[in-house]
Order: sequence, then structure tokens, then C-alpha cells
Amino acid sequence: MTTQEYIVQELQRFLKAHNIKDVEIILERPREEKFGDFASNLALQLARHLKKNPRQIAEEIKDFINQNPDYISAVEIAGPGFINFFASNVSLYKQLGEILEKKAAFGKSAYGRGKKANIEFVSANPTGPLTIGHGRGAVLGDTIARLLETIGYQVTREYYFNNAGRQMRILGDSVRLRYRELCGEQIEFPEDYYQGQYIIDIARRIFEEKGDALKDEEDVAFFKDYAEDVIFEDIKKTIKRLGFEFDVFYNEKSLYDEGKIDEVVKQLKEKGLVAERDGAVWFLTSKLGFEKDRVIIKSTGEPTYRLPDIAYHVEKVKRGFDLIIDIFGADHIATYPDVLAAVKALGYDADKIKVLIHQFVTLYEGEEKVKMSTRKANFVTLDELMDEVGVDVTRFFFLMRSMNSHLNFDLTLAKKQSDENPVFYIQYAHARICSILKLAESRGIELQASRNFNLLKAPEELNLIKHLVQFPQTIETAALSFEPHRMVNYLFDLATLFHKFYTECRVISDDQALTQARLALIDAVRIVIANGLGVLGISAPEHM
Repeated sequence: MTTQEYIVQELQRFLKAHNIKDVEIILERPREEKFGDFASNLALQLARHLKKNPRQIAEEIKDFINQNPDYISAVEIAGPGFINFFASNVSLYKQLGEILEKKAAFGKSAYGRGKKANIEFVSANPTGPLTIGHGRGAVLGDTIARLLETIGYQVTREYYFNNAGRQMRILGDSVRLRYRELCGEQIEFPEDYYQGQYIIDIARRIFEEKGDALKDEEDVAFFKDYAEDVIFEDIKKTIKRLGFEFDVFYNEKSLYDEGKIDEVVKQLKEKGLVAERDGAVWFLTSKLGFEKDRVIIKSTGEPTYRLPDIAYHVEKVKRGFDLIIDIFGADHIATYPDVLAAVKALGYDADKIKVLIHQFVTLYEGEEKVKMSTRKANFVTLDELMDEVGVDVTRFFFLMRSMNSHLNFDLTLAKKQSDENPVFYIQYAHARICSILKLAESRGIELQASRNFNLLKAPEELNLIKHLVQFPQTIETAALSFEPHRMVNYLFDLATLFHKFYTECRVISDDQALTQARLALIDAVRIVIANGLGVLGISAPEHM
């Protein structure tokens, strides 16, 4: 049991003794060391239940709980009734030993054991290479999947796409016209067609295979299908290079082929949530508390994107997932509430569906912004970015900020091999520890199973241990809040604490017992950094 778990147990015992239910116990980490290791506002929460002054309640809680020295060294009351708990060194040393014992398993839990999660992300239609805009969603999605897997979930990574519609026809015709240029024909290429070099490259592949045999072909179907296959193959290669693969590629077309679109319209009609106006079919979202109704089938008979989205989410719920996550760019922010409302109105559990919106990415090269548009072809591909800064830096920089924040990707900083680059800073801490451990080995110093952790009393040592033992809780919080940047912040702070320790505390000295204790401590730091970077899909190099 950790100190945090022990404190929660004692506070729950107080609630039970006073027959108080439905009160959530929240422990926070105080920002200042003088306020202890954990703080609770439980006394303030209980003021209305017990009809007492919060500070008086805090004193009663302090007197009630068992201040077991194996877990707690002191309890103090602050302000209007905050309760501050100080962890005992005994508990810290015990948890330090657990890190060394569990190694790669430290940080993993069975929280989500037996539960299935589906994460749909990237989901770019196959009209061009993945850009850095897609890259943020890709890294966020995979990292959230890794976090959930770490706490026991069985995760399905899913890619949803539409290979029909106007944009795909434009793609096919763009390739067809470039192919005809290669056949020697003068073509006035439309401005609103796909302009990228990749279109010319695809056309050249067709020309090399077919010669000019298709120069009079007016139907875009062959060109569309060929381009789609090439682009999808490249997308899969890019994703694999980024460090993961999708389990499912789900084609929107199958929703039509299997009658799932018609079934949704039928069910909405049966519930009185559909009406026909001016030849179009409307989803009566006003009946569900929305300001206005939405068209789901145009007067031309063509569905709007909301209709297949509704059918797709119903289908995902039917597949039996306990948690369904959608990761979208900010341009989807206006549409998903209608989809969730429809799923709920059709009688399905929409609470299982979590929609995560990430803000856009701006790439800076010097002081100049680099613009991105797939059709205008002035975009930076995800592969180009990885070529420039590497996979580790790419992943880390996409995770540095909350997904709710706009991300300015600083290319200049990303290329620096110095402490200014945060991923280099963290990886260097890991490499430095590996170097120290090898130095100890070269001097004939072997890590012993029994170490005297009581020798680790310096503030730099205790602060390092206190941060290390937060790792499992940080993973769980990051996973359940879908906030991977928490892990980035944790690892950066850990690296900072290690570098401070390294500056102030000599690891290998003439004091053999202290040397053993400090070698064990830095080995624990190495384990946690490696485990943390692994969750982020980033390598932990032994040499730099």
C-alpha cells in the first residue's frame, strides 16, 4: 500500500464512522514543500454535512486517523481547514524498493482489466500524405492508447475513412490530368485540384506501367483507385514509422453496403426525429434541446457527413466497447454534439463515447510560419518533419502541450542537441545514469540486493524519491483524463530533480554503503524514465 492509498483508507474510515456517503476524497500535491506531500479539502466538503466549522472538522479528522509511522510522519491543519499530510521516509524507502523490484512493470496496473477501448484517430481520407496537422492527432491517439494499455485496457486503434465523394473524384481527375501531361498533352490544370508533387509521382508510376494506353480515358475511376492504393500504402508506412499500426481500417462505404445508414434513418423516423422539407431530410435536433435542426440527406439524395457519422458510432457501440474515444481536430467541434445526441436518442449508451478535440499546429521556421494545405501543396508532410528532427522529437513535441492549446512547433528548438531541447534533456538524464552504472561496474562495484536506504536523507535524494513514487498515479491520471502532456511534465520534472541530485550528491564515493544506496536510487530513476518514455512511444538511449 502506498502512502496515498493509506491516507485515502483512513479518510474513508472517518466518513464511514460518521455515516457519510457520496463524498469524493481528493488528495492533491501541494505546490510548496512546507505544506506536505498530500493535501485534502475533506473538512471543507463536510461542513454542510456535520454543521461545524471546517477547521474544527479538520482537527477531528486529524485526531481520528491512525498516524501510522510506516506511512505518515506528520499531519497539519492549514488555512480554513485544509489537512496536510507528510509522508514518512519509511514509506518512501519501501516504494523505492518496489521500483527496483518491479522494473519494467512499475507503473502498470489492472485498473482497466477486462475492459475494451476503441480509439479512432487520424482518419484522414486518402487524398494525400499525412501532414503535421494529422501528426498531432496521430501521436495523441497512440499515446492515449498506450496509457490505457498500461492501466490494463484492451485497446483497438481504428482508422475511419471515406474513399468516395467529391474530393476523391477530384483526386482521381488530378492524377488523370497529370498522366495526360506525361503523355505529351498540354493541360490547363484547375487551381482547385490537388497540386502536390505526389500527384505527379503517382501519374508517373501509371505512365511507367501503362505507357500512353490510357491517354483517352475519361473515366476517373481507375486513376482514383490507383491513387488511393498508393496514398494509403504511404499513410500506413508513415504511421508505422511513427511507432504504431492500426488494428482496424473502417471504410464508410461499408455502412451503406450493409444497410446501416438506412437502418439509422428508419429508427430516427420511428422516434419522430426526422422530417422532410424542400426535398431534404432533416434530423429534428430542436426536439433534443438544440437551437436548430440539421439536414442529414440533401435534396439531391446525397447524405451529409452527420448521417454516416451517426451510423458509425451506433455500430461502434454495438461492437461492445466499454470506452469509445474519438480524436478530432478543432474543425470538428461543431458537429459531434449532434452525433452524440442521435446515438442517445436511438437508445444507445452515448456516455461511453468521449470526444477529444485537439487544436491546430503551426510550424515555425525561423520567424516564418509554414502554411499547410493538401490541395495547394504548400504543406509539410509528417515524413518530412520526421526526416528533419527524428521520430522521438516529433512525438515529444506533439505531446508537450495540452491538446486544448494551439501548438507552435518550434523547428529550431526541435533540432537542438542541448538541454534547451526538453526531449534531449530527459533522454540525457537516462543516458547519464546508464553511464554511471557502467562506470560502477568497471570499478568492480556490483549492485547489491540489500541496501540501506536510510542513508538517503539529503533533500535532493528525498525529493527525487517523492517524485519517483508518484509515477503510477501520474500514469493513471493521464490515462483517465486523456491528457498525455501530464506524462511529459512529469518526466521533465524528474529529469530536473535528477540533474540537481547529480550536481549536489556524489554517487560513487569511498563510502560503500552510501554508494550502494545512491546507485540503487539512480537505477530507480533510470527505470522510471525508461518506462515513462516507453508509454510516450519514445526511446530511452543508453548513449548520447
